[in-house]
Amino acid sequence: MELVLLTAVGVGGATVIGAVIGFLFRGLSHRFSDIVLSFAAGVMLAAAVLGLILPSVEHGGKYGVLITVAGIFVGALCLNLIDRLVPHLHRFVGAEGEAHRNAKLSKVLLFVTAIAIHNLPEGIAAGVGFGSGDTGAALLIAGGIALQNIPEGMVIIAPMLAAGVKPRRTFALAALTGVIEVVGTLIGYFAVRIAAVILPFALAFAGGTMLYVISDEMIPETHAHGHQRGATYALLVGFCLMLVSDILLG
Repeated sequence: MELVLLTAVGVGGATVIGAVIGFLFRGLSHRFSDIVLSFAAGVMLAAAVLGLILPSVEHGGKYGVLITVAGIFVGALCLNLIDRLVPHLHRFVGAEGEAHRNAKLSKVLLFVTAIAIHNLPEGIAAGVGFGSGDTGAALLIAGGIALQNIPEGMVIIAPMLAAGVKPRRTFALAALTGVIEVVGTLIGYFAVRIAAVILPFALAFAGGTMLYVISDEMIPETHAHGHQRGATYALLVGFCLMLVSDILLG
């Protein structure tokens, strides 16, 4: 349990680390951000496949493949529903564009709420990994999510500062989105531990949410500024790095 708590804090704390970097280096180029985010996408892709989807098939028994496919689509559909209710990072920033300087506080709160809502299922994915009992796979998943949280924490700082939010409040709001992820991790862990029968579906559900985030959020964002070639190779590096790590640690 101590490892779960430490990992949950680490996953949520990665957002805070990203926020600190966002404060210190507000002029980071799109090229650098795209490469970092693509690397994180590759890590998350490997974590989703190796740490969630394949174990789901293994734990599902006779109908493992069917349970896994169903779980993946339900997870993706849930994220799709959330997207319809609350737009996420690249959509909010893109919609505001140059007008974000005049945005009201309610807009900023919507922005933060959108990120927090999307962080909850990511935290649940990390918790489900630990609930499966495979510590190595769980750490792989948590590491991938944490890496994704760093660049996300970096890019949420500038819009809030530009909207007129004071630096201390900006940092507090960014940290709050990380706390949501800690809560999600604990929810996922205890849900699976209490009802082990749902483990195969929960693993696939968590994998589906991660695949959705990668495809719908991360890849479009990294290919939107003319650096798609470097972003593609960064994704491959991240994926292969986690693949090799999984084999060496397995």
